[in-house]
Amino acid sequence: MITVHEVSKLTGVSIRTLHHYDKLGLLKPVAVTEAGYRLYDESSLIRLQSILLFRELQFPLKDIGRILDSPAFDRNKALDQQIHLLELQREHIDNLIDLAKGIRFVGVKHMTTDFRPFDTKKIDEYAREAKASWGTTPEWKEYEQKSKGRTKEQTAAISEGMMDIFRSFGAIREGDPASAEAQALVNKLQGYITENFYTCSDKILLSLSKMYGGGGSMTESIDKVGGPGTGEFAERAIAAHCQA
Repeated sequence: MITVHEVSKLTGVSIRTLHHYDKLGLLKPVAVTEAGYRLYDESSLIRLQSILLFRELQFPLKDIGRILDSPAFDRNKALDQQIHLLELQREHIDNLIDLAKGIRFVGVKHMTTDFRPFDTKKIDEYAREAKASWGTTPEWKEYEQKSKGRTKEQTAAISEGMMDIFRSFGAIREGDPASAEAQALVNKLQGYITENFYTCSDKILLSLSKMYGGGGSMTESIDKVGGPGTGEFAERAIAAHCQA
């Protein structure tokens, strides 16, 4: 566990901003000491990275919170988008550097007609497309509708309910993922997602399962409540369900 001051020093994010994220429910501390000090762990830092990546894509904080709390959140997709955006920004900066060097050595009079390095249309267009990819799918729209008006407490309760299902997966993770008990949990999970987030088809469920057992932050969260290997077991149980 590390304090809010240590998180600020490590990440460069101001303490004031971290307090603001806490107030919004965007980045809650995992614990608060008796003296009132906020404490964070590795999963907090991973979530903070995701927040900062979406900020680079110019997402409003309220949208970032909804995306990160959605079971459809794909951190690899977000990273791929951020990498491409940074590459575009690097290309833009390199062009500006070349222009500045050219002016320095050739003279401004010989380069006054070249304004292409200042053009950010490619960056702006990609940022718009990336944002749209998270907010225009039917599932996202359904999720927005279902989550509208929920309090922080209600949202937290729904998230905890989903973790309860993974706790049940964890209790049988040494068994057969195709067993009747495991398949009953798959059906329960699918129904829970449909009820609280969006219509969860077998195709969507199979896609989500890759995050459950893929080794990322979602897997870590699942294994934290269900025990090591729970996310991977849930993934295999869902695969058995979709193949049936």
